Amino acid sequence: MNKPQTVFVGLSGGVDSSVAALRLIQQGYNVVGVFIKVWQPDWLDCNWEAERLDAMRVAAKLDIPFLTCDAEKAYKDDVADYFIHEYKIGRTPNPDVMCNKYVKFGAFLDFAELHGADYIATGHYAQKITTDSEPCFELHRGIDVNKDQTYFLWTLTQKQLSKTLLPVGNSPKSQIRKEADRAGLITANKKDSQGVCFLGHIDIPEFLSHYIDLQKGDVLNLSGDVIGEHLGALVYTTGQRHGFTITNKDTQRDALYVCNRDIEANTITVGPDPVRTANTDNLTIESLNLIGQPVELLQTFQLQTRYRQTPVSCKALSITKDKMEIAILGESDAPTAGQSCVLYDGPRCLGGGIIA
Repeated sequence: MNKPQTVFVGLSGGVDSSVAALRLIQQGYNVVGVFIKVWQPDWLDCNWEAERLDAMRVAAKLDIPFLTCDAEKAYKDDVADYFIHEYKIGRTPNPDVMCNKYVKFGAFLDFAELHGADYIATGHYAQKITTDSEPCFELHRGIDVNKDQTYFLWTLTQKQLSKTLLPVGNSPKSQIRKEADRAGLITANKKDSQGVCFLGHIDIPEFLSHYIDLQKGDVLNLSGDVIGEHLGALVYTTGQRHGFTITNKDTQRDALYVCNRDIEANTITVGPDPVRTANTDNLTIESLNLIGQPVELLQTFQLQTRYRQTPVSCKALSITKDKMEIAILGESDAPTAGQSCVLYDGPRCLGGGIIA
């Protein structure tokens, strides 16, 4: 008989990774649970120990080995420092993308291979599709459209996908919770984690104030009048509608959105409508990664520049090894420098890049 293949499952202490491990056991794999330990600042009150304990309890319930992967250096260097640096230069980072690239599918994958694993697995809501043609692997959206996480996985390569299993992407979240409950897992009804990757639900201005000298400044309306105060222009992004204080007396006003920032003057301008692109706008993305077949010039596909954004049609105007210029063919939220632009062909994630 063939020896079962070994899968290291990244157990985060949540329900999705718990059911990922459960399903792989049911499929006949030799499963090892792994908690990924990341860097956290000394001053931040984090609950990683409680999460690790929940992960250990899941592993005990499933009767599988449990290990800890030390990914502190990768997280500090490639996620936290990147996060801080991008804000310093006036861009809006996407730490969850970098956490996947350098931690879950970087340090954790290296750890698993070093310890003899055939695969790693995570609880991401995404699907890996194996094809008969080259390249062999495609990344597709998760079945649960409200939980789909392909937006954060656009950096994956063929090599990484060849070593990755995504056991929960073919199911809705409600089914995942039911399976966890039937199996008696303590994570069955646990709330989903929120906030910045492994740092949890943190106040971004408060976090950045430990590393950047933030100065309060004026909030302006579209006429240039001072109507409030903000915490520092660096920490705001186009389309944001919270985190600043309006001091005028208009009690009937609607929500206000950040329309512009002046980093040098330390002001932000807000208006009643979010900034939108027109179908004549072009977009340049850098650090381009295409997961499978190359995108052809003038090929029509879709893009998302925000996680919850409705995809908008576009086409490639020029493509180099690490850069693409894209024509936007419909109206959408205005892109923000530093954020991810992710490319789709229907449910298939083609890859993406960083907005220049």
